[in-house]
Amino acid sequence: MKRYEALADKIATLIRSGALKAGDRIPSIRQASARYSVSPSTVFQAYYRLEGRGLIRARERSGYYVSDKAPRLLPEPQASQAVATSSDVTVSELVFSVLESMQDTDIAPLGAAYPAAELFPLEKLAQSLARANRHVNPSSSGANLSPGNEALRRAISLRYMTSGLSVGADEVLITNGALEGLTLALQAITEPGDLVAIESPTFYAVLQIVERLKLKAIEIPVHPSEGLDLEVLSEALKNNTISACWCMSNFQNPMGATMPDIKKQDLVTLLGQYEVPLIEDDVYGELYFGSTYPKPAKAFDELGLVIHCGSFSKSLAPGYRIGWVIAGRYQERIRRDKLMTTLSASVPAQLAIADYISRGGYDRHLRRLRHFLEDQQALMTSAIASHFPAGTKVTRPRGGYFLWLELPSNIDSLALYHACLAKGINLAPGPIFSATEDYGNCIRLNYGQPLGQITSAVEAVGKIARGLNQ
Repeated sequence: MKRYEALADKIATLIRSGALKAGDRIPSIRQASARYSVSPSTVFQAYYRLEGRGLIRARERSGYYVSDKAPRLLPEPQASQAVATSSDVTVSELVFSVLESMQDTDIAPLGAAYPAAELFPLEKLAQSLARANRHVNPSSSGANLSPGNEALRRAISLRYMTSGLSVGADEVLITNGALEGLTLALQAITEPGDLVAIESPTFYAVLQIVERLKLKAIEIPVHPSEGLDLEVLSEALKNNTISACWCMSNFQNPMGATMPDIKKQDLVTLLGQYEVPLIEDDVYGELYFGSTYPKPAKAFDELGLVIHCGSFSKSLAPGYRIGWVIAGRYQERIRRDKLMTTLSASVPAQLAIADYISRGGYDRHLRRLRHFLEDQQALMTSAIASHFPAGTKVTRPRGGYFLWLELPSNIDSLALYHACLAKGINLAPGPIFSATEDYGNCIRLNYGQPLGQITSAVEAVGKIARGLNQ
């Protein structure tokens, strides 16, 4: 990352966090040059970038100020109030009904699980796929079976190593998206009837997998800024026989929370004391705002108990369904389970992504995507502040593409979901993110959508929510 980009990201973070508010004056070119120990031209380039993103504006003979278009901040929700008791999971019918509505392309997809397709370099990926198909050697099919294509595994390994995490290519197992990896991981370390600690709220696919494998869930509260509540988890471990813990340590879906490094380390240490494996879902890790990749919990794993899962589906190629697992002591067990089920992820898709990464475009794409998502988050946050009922609270993620909203207590999010659907807008209601269908006044919104869709759709959802609040 260039110095002016790093400076622009630093100031953008101050604006997004509320440390700098609309109308605040920011340091002059000369002041910023001295404060950040960079050249005046670097400051000018950073300010030009921030102007282009609508975050600051220049006043003639007066200097630079935070723009009126900068995000208006609402209060954050409180930590979730899940009760850490064992329960069966039976949410699939509710989840399927919501997912079916997301397949309608005529509906504004504020509840979608992916950003808009136009945010991805699909044409360049298609070129890589064509090259891969021309040069694929049919006799190499066996070599691309689990653990997967060697070139792709090396590319993934190198990305971790450049971020300070030592992962060898032989530790990477390619899967059909992260979801297969997560399922294989949970399957490898549990038996039907076992108890699994999960976040609350949690990604609905977690609930579906737990339900399908006939496991029981114990819900652990999530703080909107710092993630899993380790005190509650500690008590749950003392009082129950827990076979696994499933957690998103970075940009948790749906809340967007990221655990601080010290808390990730404490989580790994705590689970290690009980010999409980951690399944870490890190599919949003590359979508951070600012200049620093947030370490996964796997970085603190000394016992091989962390099964780390990643994917290109959220950051590069949604339809290619290529993910991976770094599973420590469970790697060979998971590799064999994959061989007994799906044998291999798509070989052409693996080769295409390996080719695309080798040509150096991935990091440029990610920088553009991160800046877009950060700007869209600010836009959606401001629209929520303008159009939603008084008392609405919203999270402030430092990456990813989801906002979690807590609405006034008398608003039923399922009623809001159905009313919005009738108006051609989809959203994700809170109950699909809980084993016990809690969060009846909460919704998840996706800001990784086209500009016009966000402003008009959020205004319409806010109007419907205000009507339900009367």
